[in-house]
Amino acid sequence: MHLAAVGTRMPAWVDAGFREYAERLRGDFSLTLHEVAAGKRGKHADTDRILEDEAGRLERAAPARARRVAFTVDGRAHSTESLSEQLSEWHRDGRELAFFVGGPEGLNPAFERACDARWSLSALTLPHPLVRVVVAEQLYRAVSLLRGHPYHRAG
Repeated sequence: MHLAAVGTRMPAWVDAGFREYAERLRGDFSLTLHEVAAGKRGKHADTDRILEDEAGRLERAAPARARRVAFTVDGRAHSTESLSEQLSEWHRDGRELAFFVGGPEGLNPAFERACDARWSLSALTLPHPLVRVVVAEQLYRAVSLLRGHPYHRAG
């Protein structure tokens, strides 16, 4: 699995949180982070152009034939169980998975539409650095459920 995210130079707690869960994911469900540079924002920045440029960098960061999943507020909400089932289904087709996290304004709308799936972590807008940690933890939780590991104890 690949997580391509806009933004570099994250706070230490973000890097540590992501690494904590990514290191637990091994084998068929390993998770690799691909950071892409955010476009320069300013008072008179062309946001549409910035999002388009970021989309190009995200596209190049992921494996070419990967199943592409965009994080969006209006995407599909998953329970841990449904995410675990979805990961299992995606895994069966043999393609790598690429998850995409946008910057402060989200993802380019055309890029979102071109993705194979859209996933919503919450109806709330989350800061994009925090999304990295939440995604890594939720993927680890879902994979733990698939593997029968006791990490996920909710019932």
